[in-house]
Amino acid sequence: MQNFLSIFLLLTLSMDSMAQGAQENAQTPEGGDTHIYKTVGNVKLPLYVFNPANHSNTEKVPAIVFFHGGSWNGGSPAKFEPHCKYLAERGMVAITVEYRVKSRQNAKIEDCIEDAKSAMRWVRANAGKLGVDPNRIASGGGSAGGHLAACVAVIDDCNAKSDNLKVSPQPNAMVLFNPALAIAASKHFPEAINRRMDRSKKLSGRSHGPLEEISPLNFAERKQPPCIMFFGTADNLKAGADIFVNVSTKAGNDCKMVSYQGQNHGFFGYDRSGGKYYKLTVEEMDKFLVKLDWLKKS
Repeated sequence: MQNFLSIFLLLTLSMDSMAQGAQENAQTPEGGDTHIYKTVGNVKLPLYVFNPANHSNTEKVPAIVFFHGGSWNGGSPAKFEPHCKYLAERGMVAITVEYRVKSRQNAKIEDCIEDAKSAMRWVRANAGKLGVDPNRIASGGGSAGGHLAACVAVIDDCNAKSDNLKVSPQPNAMVLFNPALAIAASKHFPEAINRRMDRSKKLSGRSHGPLEEISPLNFAERKQPPCIMFFGTADNLKAGADIFVNVSTKAGNDCKMVSYQGQNHGFFGYDRSGGKYYKLTVEEMDKFLVKLDWLKKS
C-alpha cells in the first residue's frame, strides 16, 4: 500500500502541472508539406509531412505521426520538427499534427483524441498519395501528445462523425516520449487510492465524460502494437507509465521503457540540455524502428 500511496502523490502532483499547460499560438514547423486533414466549423487543422529525399508516391515507406504536448491546452506541432527531419533523412515519411486544444478552441480532452484519430485515418486513407505503407504507420508524441498517441491504439471511442470509420486509426507501432498514461482512477490501483484520486479532480472540467474512459492505463491489457517509451526518472508521470508497461507486457504486448537518471518531464526536447537527451532518445527510437525492420541499420 505504501508504494501505491507514493504513486498517488506523484500522479496528483503531475496533474497539477499538466492542468496548467501553455497558451501560446501554434508554431508552424519549418519545411514539410502542409495538408488540411480535418475541418471543424471554421477551424482548419493542418498536418505537416516531411518526406525523404527524392521520395515518390509510388513507394511504400513506413510513416510516423507525431502529436505535440502541452497539457491538451496548448503546444505546437513544431515541437517534433527535429524528429520529423531526422526520420525523413533516414527514409521514413514523418508527420507532425496540429489538433484542437483548450486555450485556442476550448477543446476537451476527448476532442483532442478525436482529432488524433482523424489524423491517423487521414494518413492511412491517403497512403497511396503519400507514398506510405498503410500497414507501417506509427503513432508518436510527447506528454499529452503521448497520451493521444497511446489512445489511438487502445481506446475505441472518440471518433469524429466526419471520419470514415472503415479506415482504422490504430498505429502499427508506438513511440512515446514521457506520455501521460494514467490520468484518472484505475482498476490497477487499490480502491483507497482511487477514492483519493477521485477527490483530487486535478483535471476537473477538462473532459466531456469520465476521465477513466480516456486514461490509457485502464486499457493497458488490450492487444497493442510494439511500443517504446522514454522517461526521466524524476518525471512524476513515470509512476503510472511503469504500471502501464507492467500490465501491458503481462498481457503479451511488446512494451518497453527506456529511462534516464535524474531527468525531469520534457527532457527529450531538441532545445533541452543542448540536445543531449534528444540525441540519446532519437538513437533508441532509431534502434526500435530498425528492430521492426522499418529502417535500415545506420
